Amino acid sequence: MSLNDTPSGERAHIVFFGVRNAGKSSLVNALTSQTVSVVSDVAGTTTDPVRKAMELAPAGPVLIVDTPGIDDVGDVGDLRVQRAEAALNEADVAVLVMDATCGMTAFDERLIAAFQARRIPYVIAENKADLLVEEERAGSSDQPSLFEPGKILCPTAAPESSECLCASLREEDGASERIEEGVQGNRDASLPLSARAREERGGCGSEAPGSASLWAVRVRVSARTGEGLDDLKRALATLAADTAGERRLVGDLLEPGDVVVLVIPLDSAAPKGRIILPQQQVMRDALEVGAFPCATGVEGLPDLLAALARPPRLVVTDSQVFGEVDALLPAEVPLTSFSILMARYKGDLPAQLEAVRALESLTDNDTVLIAEGCTHHRTCEDIGTVKLPRLIRAISGTDPQFAFTSGRDFPDDLSPYAAIVHCGGCTLNARDMASRIQRARAQQVPLTNYGMTIARAHNILPRALAPLDA
Repeated sequence: MSLNDTPSGERAHIVFFGVRNAGKSSLVNALTSQTVSVVSDVAGTTTDPVRKAMELAPAGPVLIVDTPGIDDVGDVGDLRVQRAEAALNEADVAVLVMDATCGMTAFDERLIAAFQARRIPYVIAENKADLLVEEERAGSSDQPSLFEPGKILCPTAAPESSECLCASLREEDGASERIEEGVQGNRDASLPLSARAREERGGCGSEAPGSASLWAVRVRVSARTGEGLDDLKRALATLAADTAGERRLVGDLLEPGDVVVLVIPLDSAAPKGRIILPQQQVMRDALEVGAFPCATGVEGLPDLLAALARPPRLVVTDSQVFGEVDALLPAEVPLTSFSILMARYKGDLPAQLEAVRALESLTDNDTVLIAEGCTHHRTCEDIGTVKLPRLIRAISGTDPQFAFTSGRDFPDDLSPYAAIVHCGGCTLNARDMASRIQRARAQQVPLTNYGMTIARAHNILPRALAPLDA
């Protein structure tokens, strides 16, 4: 990844869903103006989610995801459906692509229910509009229209309610602000499809008092002719623009002129020729607030501190050298780690702090899941498979078993595990990380973070959390 690229974890994820041959892949190709997905008349051509990064004004950098058909069949088809359903966990904005010549299917209706239960803003794209006859275009189709094309509305209110029609995509002035009011609260959209979620929504799709408003847009498009493509882009950009929020990685802890020291060990696990993503992101966020980030390895830390005219406002270290940096750093200098900052940025810091204490009561019969959001080459001193198990054994004083996942492989059933230790999730978007945390919470499995676990093992957790007011 180039230093100039926006990481995929920081991009709004726009995920396309639908039945086979509804034209999802064709619409993705038309939207991106590239052949991102293979297109064929054969049902089930898309076998795995396909991802493409692009810029979409005014949302900025987004990630477009094309998924397999939700109605696939057979043993292999079931696996494809599972991949499509798993993409719900990362969707900041969902697009239901339906075949306008066939109308809405039961699969489409289930997808809409899933979007609403998870509080995902969504677009219904009526594709293949070029195949409709003029009478259908005029509204005389046997298929009833849920919403007026091109309108933005609250999908949880009755379709016939004119009060829902709050803005037209074709009305530029103020449309974005009105949509923003409707999608507040969707940033931690991690609710599962559960009775509790349905209760909060009033049971049958009507808004419960005090619950967050959801928004949907319905547009008529043709991937072949380009009809309605501008409306679709505008709808996606407007809904996706709200997902960024006001989260800061480290900038809210700093003032202009503050010095921030980043301790970056260049060991055998460090990628050749670059620094890892969380280190890049902390440096960039510090620069954005006018602070002065400077970097060193562990060995150079004493000399760097001596060269500074005043003590640094904050020292951020790689968790793997927490112990060494703690020993070298004066007690009055605030210290934390990149991983703990990521836990605060994308997770639930108080819950993960409580969860780290669960490691103290592990038994020999327990299994701990160690989960990483990315995949990388394992070395003989790999942090996930070697160092963390060693530290967890030291914390608990026992010899538990360990299981490992990486990338997008994260179990739905977490019941076999007594605890989960997760990486900072720098490659995952906030919604995907929130979904993992919510699944663990719902199944009462404590989930904590690499940095917190390592700080606890070195008995410096209070110091590592003090700069965050945790």
